Amino acid sequence: MSQGELDVLGRQLEARDPDVRLMLQVREGVPGAFEQLVQRYQDRLVGILFHLVGSREEAEDLSQEVLLRVYKARKGYKPRARFSTWLFTIANNLALNHLRSKGRHPSVPMGGNSTSTHNAAPSPGQIPSRDATASAQMRQVELSDVVRDALSVLGEDQRMAVLLNKFEDMSYAEIGDVMNRSPAAVKSLLARARNELRERLEPYLSAGDRPPL
Repeated sequence: MSQGELDVLGRQLEARDPDVRLMLQVREGVPGAFEQLVQRYQDRLVGILFHLVGSREEAEDLSQEVLLRVYKARKGYKPRARFSTWLFTIANNLALNHLRSKGRHPSVPMGGNSTSTHNAAPSPGQIPSRDATASAQMRQVELSDVVRDALSVLGEDQRMAVLLNKFEDMSYAEIGDVMNRSPAAVKSLLARARNELRERLEPYLSAGDRPPL
């Protein structure tokens, strides 16, 4: 892509994506712009990272590192993709490097339904509501364990694709940008992941339950 085409792409992204415009304000040193980005994305970052690394504390530390890298890169920032795509590319690389440095595989504790993709992720042992019956409480814990175990069998790429698709509602193309894959490859990746999850969760789906995924 030529410089002229890159410039046109940057202007198109600036027109379409309010977060790109906000990041451009960060680049220009507009007071409060970076704080707005942090407010918009911190919980979302923690949510994705928590489900990937399995530790709330580590997810919070990693989210801070992601945002710090964004801030450090502000002066050279040029929009080449949606802001969220750029941000989660940084998050994905950091999380995988973090896990590999610790000799661990990603862990995705799915401790209950998330009512919004922008909310912080639930903790593994999320406490059911007070008015729930004892049997319902036990069932929810069991379902959380089942979903966590089902996700744990997925490969790193499959898991990240599922998380971005579920929690950030990203398209195949957007996930492909984050993971450096083609949209067709992402579609195939998600299809295989869903088949594996469906097979693992089939006993619960057949019983009429809806695991939180």
